[in-house]
Formats: sequence, C-alpha cells, structure tokens
Amino acid sequence: MIDTHAHLGDDAAEVVARAHEAGVTRIVDVATTLAGAHESLDRADRYDGVYACLGIHPHEAASPDAEHVDELLELFSHPRAVALGETGLDYFRDYAPHDAQQRLFDAQLGLALEVGKPVVIHSRAADDDTRTRLVRHDGPVILHCFSSEPLLPAALEHGWYVSFAGNVTYKNAYDLRAAARRIPADRLLVETDSPYLAPQDVRGRRNEPAYVRHTLEALAQARGEDAAELERQIDANASAVFSL
Repeated sequence: MIDTHAHLGDDAAEVVARAHEAGVTRIVDVATTLAGAHESLDRADRYDGVYACLGIHPHEAASPDAEHVDELLELFSHPRAVALGETGLDYFRDYAPHDAQQRLFDAQLGLALEVGKPVVIHSRAADDDTRTRLVRHDGPVILHCFSSEPLLPAALEHGWYVSFAGNVTYKNAYDLRAAARRIPADRLLVETDSPYLAPQDVRGRRNEPAYVRHTLEALAQARGEDAAELERQIDANASAVFSL
C-alpha cells in the first residue's frame, strides 16, 4: 500500500518502520521549502520505499525561496524525485500576498512541464484562480487533500487525480464522501498528509503513514467497494502518475 502524501521529519526511521509493519511499503515525502526538498531527497536515499515530491508551498511565496524556484531544477535529476509540489494557492491562511502566490504557482507549473513531473496541488479558498491555471496546464495534476468541491467538475472533465486524506473519515464529512463516490476508480488516490489530519479512528494522535489504511477503508465503504480491490487500484494509480 502507498501513502501518496506525507511530511516526514526527524523521526522518519521509526515512522517508516511502523508504516512497513502496517503494510504501507511506499511513501511520497512532500517538501514545502527548498531546504525541505533537500531533506526529502536525503530521506528517499536513506529509507526503503520513500520517494520525494519537491516544491515550495504557497505559504512561502513571500520568502526568499520564492525567488529561487530554479534551484529545484537540478534536484529533479534524482531518480526518487517523482513529483513537483506541493504548490498552489492558499487564500484562507493568507500567509503571503495573492499576487506573490500566483507568481510562485505559475513558475512551478512551468517547471513541472520542463521536468515532466506531475504537480501536487494545495488549494484553499482559491478555487477560481487555481482552476484557471490548472485547466491550462498540460500535464498530470493531483489535487491533494481534496476538500474544494467547486474544483470537482474540472477534475472530472480534465482527468485530474483526486487524493483524499483523513478528513474524509470524519463523521460530518458527508460532502467529501459524496465527492469520493464521483471520482473514477483510475483517478483516485489516498494519503495521510501526516502529521496532520489523523483519521477518525485515531483522531487526536499525531498522524503518520501507518494510518493511511483507515482512510482507504472509509473510502471503500463510501464507494461500496471491496477495500482490498480499492487498495490494488490506488496502488496502480499511484504507480502510473508517479512513474514508480
């Protein structure tokens, strides 16, 4: 099984070991800064089954990192660098001006095309500006930690991958589960977004890749599908989009 979006840290050795014990044999470790990109690649070198997603988060759009997006280019020569992200727009937290976020997003979308990698998208309260850019993007798109229902029609029309995290398991997440039922089986992904958003069964704990199965099982139940079959399908989807 795969966790398609996790943020590993200093205790990665223990976290990866627990994931393997739980049957989670592959993890995509996602960077949010330039320094984090180097750290993700280092973890990918050190731990079996760990891959790196390299990018600059929209929260960092006003930081010096935003002026050095080109430094990511050489990092994508690493064989375990499988995607660009997470990138996108966040008008909810508003940690950076919108125009700065848009420039950073545009630069990274261009870089993703240059290196031939899928883009992993973070979008909060920015549906229109996110959609406008992604419908023009001629490459694979992954909507990470999906919660922006207005993006669903465009995702279905353009064949974007849609990834669900632990929040889809929450008792009041009826709309998210309804959205999950609409995603074609070959475009569905599952993630933890750890250390955030622990699934309902382990809510209150720090999330980690070992818990991704809780989300998978909730998705299977919502879709009326066999969990083992859905796991095989999601593993195949991840292998396809990340070229694993």
